[in-house]
Amino acid sequence: MAFLYYLVLRPFSLLPSWALYGLSNGLFVVVYHLVGYRKKAVRLNLQNSFPELSSKRRLEIEHQFYVHFCDLIVESIKAFTISESELDRRFVHRNPEMFQKYFDKGQHVTLVGGHNGNWELFAVSIARHLPHQPLALFTPLNNKFMNNKITQSRSKFGLWMRSYAEAKQIVKEYGVKPVTFIFGSDQCPKHFQKPYFTEFLNQETAVQFGTEKFSRDNNTPVIYGFIHKMKRGYYEVEYKLVCEDPSELELGMISEIHTRMLEDDIRNEPSYWLWTHKRWKRKKKDFDISKVEEEGLKSVA
Repeated sequence: MAFLYYLVLRPFSLLPSWALYGLSNGLFVVVYHLVGYRKKAVRLNLQNSFPELSSKRRLEIEHQFYVHFCDLIVESIKAFTISESELDRRFVHRNPEMFQKYFDKGQHVTLVGGHNGNWELFAVSIARHLPHQPLALFTPLNNKFMNNKITQSRSKFGLWMRSYAEAKQIVKEYGVKPVTFIFGSDQCPKHFQKPYFTEFLNQETAVQFGTEKFSRDNNTPVIYGFIHKMKRGYYEVEYKLVCEDPSELELGMISEIHTRMLEDDIRNEPSYWLWTHKRWKRKKKDFDISKVEEEGLKSVA
């Protein structure tokens, strides 16, 4: 992987954007037309998510998604060496002032979102715009070299990358500056995790319960962020309030609200969500639901 990084990824990341998007155009032909990367999964996801749309419209979304997917690849490579000035031009935070009142109160915040637009540029840019110290929850890659390089890229302007256990410890010990804890909510839970079940894009869906559990355990306001693609290479993230006091909502409502927000935004901009992901591969029978309820009650107590 070191060979790939130093001889391919890093040199490509130094190319101007016009050259990278030319590379993306060629990559689209290979990924979509020649290889058909996960095309069956994408097509099935779109069919199940939008049964009301015509086959022609779903095919248009599929095509647009793969164009965006190839852009995402080259933009993520560019993130290794992107400058602060170029980053600020290409990724705008619409309303980061939403966080200020919680910062002024010394409150931590839980931020939740999905894999839409370009989350790599979001990760690189966020510390430049929030008053809080941003901390992203992540699972390390199996390849240590690439894990280190990607972590360095995402955190070079101030983002912290931590595990869930480390985040809980930081809540207990870190008192200098309030932290925004960032969760991705749209990945398929692992079989040993405790999901919340709801309908999402016309399908019974297991939603990771970590966002709600963390916010309840630590009494943090919850904010939802959605990344809009404005045009090729340019993005904006918009923040919306989910709740200020988790204890005022019934168990499961935080998960329900941010899932509905994500669903609405995907329906409005369907081409830019990560359709290659096998989001619905796990069903209720794969989980012990009693443990979910038990864990949730512990969170409220």
